[in-house]
Amino acid sequence: MSKIKTTLVLGVGNNLLTDEGVGIHVINRLQEQFPHKESVTFVDGGTLSFSLAGLLAEHDQLIVVDAARTGGSPGSVVCYEGSDMDRYLTGNRQSVHEVSLTDLLDIARLSDHYPEKRALVGIEPGSLDWGEKPSDPVAKAIPSAVCMVIDLIDRWGVDCD
Repeated sequence: MSKIKTTLVLGVGNNLLTDEGVGIHVINRLQEQFPHKESVTFVDGGTLSFSLAGLLAEHDQLIVVDAARTGGSPGSVVCYEGSDMDRYLTGNRQSVHEVSLTDLLDIARLSDHYPEKRALVGIEPGSLDWGEKPSDPVAKAIPSAVCMVIDLIDRWGVDCD
């Protein structure tokens, strides 16, 4: 019997710091374009908080959207799934809230709610100056990140038992 998996899509970042807020901009676009996507919850996670642990526990799968320093050119989009995401988060982190994301996932692991399917969709930032809008290269990457998230949701959608 197949069961529809529930997916939490968590956009994180500080939308007062240009490209640092790209996860929030992607979540806003997803909410506008896919307001009734079945079994999916889109959440503006801001700069993260332990209060998100309960929300994570209510879902089977997790997709995080964030600014991610990977060494690419500004606006390049990457996707790390499963253990690749884990390795990225435990590597040389540049963003303050990624420590909290690691802590949040540790809480999920300890409470036996660690998502088997998880991914990080990251966009290389170009600017972390004060400002509520992303830089041009990062703004142009938002549609690609949206498509990447939807592709993951669709690919992960049904679990055949």
